[in-house]
Amino acid sequence: MKTRPSIHDQPEGDSVLTTRAAARLLGVAVSTAQLWMESGAIHSWKTPGGHRRCRLSEIERLIRQRGVDEPAPFKPAASAPLPAEFLMPEAPAYPTLACEPERLAALAASGLIDSEADASFDRITWLATQITQCPMALVSLLTSRRQWFKSRIGVDAPETPRDWAFCSYAILREEGLVVHDARLDERFRDNPLVTGPPFIRFYAGVPVLDAALNRLGTLCVLDSQPRRLSEEQSRGLMELARMVSERIARGG
Repeated sequence: MKTRPSIHDQPEGDSVLTTRAAARLLGVAVSTAQLWMESGAIHSWKTPGGHRRCRLSEIERLIRQRGVDEPAPFKPAASAPLPAEFLMPEAPAYPTLACEPERLAALAASGLIDSEADASFDRITWLATQITQCPMALVSLLTSRRQWFKSRIGVDAPETPRDWAFCSYAILREEGLVVHDARLDERFRDNPLVTGPPFIRFYAGVPVLDAALNRLGTLCVLDSQPRRLSEEQSRGLMELARMVSERIARGG
């Protein structure tokens, strides 16, 4: 019986595609392309981070089977000038990743900033408050100028300046950041979000990722009282952050 060649046997130059790129070539929704990959209709594999990838030749094969005209050679989308808030500032007043320019470009490409409210994100932030017993929870996304809240509970403001963002520190590490009492932490004790509303004392944030593992922001919980999370609460927050990442990877 003839077997399908291994992905490592593909000819040189046979591009590796993300689910989103495959969906664009096929003219279908990202969720549809992902379903086809998971069902085996599109031969694919998982990266160590759990994201699906496939070869351009596999998409061309499927297009031929569907009776569609041969696609044009795959090329990355032409780069359009990015808005200023997705450009790296010359001297940021907050810590940044070494890949901050790429992270900002990925955030711009996601289309999440200033997008409509989404109940699927709101359910996750609500669960975060229930699991951690914190009164505030956010899905926070970081441009170069602001942190914008895709979802928020217990916080009135839809965004804050990036300079104020605890989340700038949280995305520096895979495991995120916990601040037990912000008034005792020299990084945050003079922060306007600590000295003024919502008077943050406790913060715990876990990075949320896109399909290419860019850290776009965090799922975080906040309290106006110092506190600590139990081991079970910490794990629950991390699992919920993974759910946000999976939602973003499917197309946000």
